[in-house]
Amino acid sequence: MTTLYSARWVLPISTGMIEHGAVAVEGTRIVGVGPRQMLLARFPEADIKDFNEAAILPGFVNTHSHLELTAMRGFLEDVEGDFFAWLKKLTVARLERMTPDDLYISAAWGAVEAARAGVTCLGDASDTASAPLRALERVGLRGTVYQEGFGPDPKLAQEHFEKLREKIFKLREYESPRVRLGVSPHSPYTVSALQLELIADFAISERLPLMMHAAESRSEEQFLREGSGPFAEGLARRGIEWNAPGVSTIQYLKRLGVLRTRPLLAHCIRVDDADMDAIKEAGASVAHCPKSNAKLGHGRAPFAAFIEHGLKVGLGSDSVASNNTCDMLEEARFSVLTSRTTLDQASSKRMLDANDALFAATLGGARALGLDDQTGALREGLEADLTVIALDGAHQIPVYDPAHALVFSSTGRDVLLTVAAGTEVFRAGSITTIDEAQLRARMSEIRQAVMSDK
Repeated sequence: MTTLYSARWVLPISTGMIEHGAVAVEGTRIVGVGPRQMLLARFPEADIKDFNEAAILPGFVNTHSHLELTAMRGFLEDVEGDFFAWLKKLTVARLERMTPDDLYISAAWGAVEAARAGVTCLGDASDTASAPLRALERVGLRGTVYQEGFGPDPKLAQEHFEKLREKIFKLREYESPRVRLGVSPHSPYTVSALQLELIADFAISERLPLMMHAAESRSEEQFLREGSGPFAEGLARRGIEWNAPGVSTIQYLKRLGVLRTRPLLAHCIRVDDADMDAIKEAGASVAHCPKSNAKLGHGRAPFAAFIEHGLKVGLGSDSVASNNTCDMLEEARFSVLTSRTTLDQASSKRMLDANDALFAATLGGARALGLDDQTGALREGLEADLTVIALDGAHQIPVYDPAHALVFSSTGRDVLLTVAAGTEVFRAGSITTIDEAQLRARMSEIRQAVMSDK
């Protein structure tokens, strides 16, 4: 059976906008994209679902999230001015106050929020990867879940690596055609150089996608360039020796062979032209998280420069513990507006626009995750991942250009429908795949547990 989704505007992303367009879906695949009348003639028996004054576009791709931390939305805001304290408070709450089932429920609620906002694919980093792997599969979304690895002490590198390796092999059972497993050495300040090398070699040999937090903060830069700051002091208190390499994060990762894995690098705020050249040369990609970067006071990543250098770059919400919402339209708007705040009008650099942001939120994100052969565009043969967004609200009318209206006037709350792999996971205001009421009740219980020793 063919389903024909039609609306005033269709934005395939990989090709130009179609007015009065439609998308034909059979099973899990897109079988046609084009003008409505043409597809009606091609599929005369199709079930027609017309959304009128709305836009159909590929499902959003959130390249960097932490679904298991959804229960910490708003919990860490009193320590946002101190990243070291922020990380410590988060770690204590997650390890000491949340059970494995709490982490699953938290991840599932995050997946529900994503689906409601038109997100169909995520790149999720997790200390307990089984939770988001199960959550994405249950809600019906697509994605890569990166099991995090930690261990700053080089003396324990082999031991920590073996534990991570064993964990990865056990997690393989949770993979499916929609949800795959990856690995994530957390950051250069939480994983020793030796362990980074071991994980990089492992990722290559096992063909595992790799993600890493990189060049995120001033504290990280101090740690690597000078051997000073809160991260260096933290290691010293634990009796762990640290000899700063005296280079940027990206050059450090290149030196250790991590860039050989073509990693997804989250944040990349503190990078220069040489760093971006190294990222491009390696075939690595960037998860740009503008709202989280700003909320934690880390700074503004050079989004326009990423594009000018030809990097593969997608947008990420990061965790809602550092952002508060998973809304890719907000990320798109924020990415464009913050890129304009430092634009040198006298230079030859062009001002980024709504189309740049929508590309990063869809096909750009799919490329960053290495999934553009499956999703990210509305194109015949790709997986049927799409979202329908209303454009008839008081905050949107009049619409002169649907891309501009989406990025500068709309939010995830305007989403009418989310389809992932041909399944309508969100429609008519409700998630169709999981019991939201039950999840909501459990989230209230988890909140009390997290707050217990605040």
